Amino acid sequence: MQVENYIRDIQGFPKEGILFKDITPLLIDPIARKKCLSILVESLKGQQIDKVVGAESRGFFFGMLLAQELNAGFIPVRKPKKLPYDTISASYELEYGTDSLEMHTDAIKKGDRILIHDDVLATGGTAKAVCELVEKLGGEIVQCNFLMELTFLNGREKIKDYPIFAAIAY
Repeated sequence: MQVENYIRDIQGFPKEGILFKDITPLLIDPIARKKCLSILVESLKGQQIDKVVGAESRGFFFGMLLAQELNAGFIPVRKPKKLPYDTISASYELEYGTDSLEMHTDAIKKGDRILIHDDVLATGGTAKAVCELVEKLGGEIVQCNFLMELTFLNGREKIKDYPIFAAIAY
């Protein structure tokens, strides 16, 4: 079974000129979803993970599954004004604009071993912002973990100081 067979291309979403990688078929199929999860978990063999940080919103799907599988806590990173407690924030650029992300100030304790998960590594802006949030709170980044990487966008360059794993590369 090839996990990439469960990713479909949507031309012109969210705007013209973007080829969106839709993970909905992967989420719908329980066998493909389990296979993908096992690939992501295998990349962490021998690593201790205290918390998984999932980036809004598609990073929540497998981020939560990874946390469950790894017996780790789960930390949602969200867009501004979506979290109810005290937050820190980091801004970033993405392939079609700019945005910012927030995390609760008490989500990470100094020295926590952190897995950062998102669905796609594109330009690297989102991942870099999440790394900044984790480090501001004293977390140790074990790996930046993605369902897929769009290699032609060179996002790896923005987070090259951290171990990176992508289940699928385009």
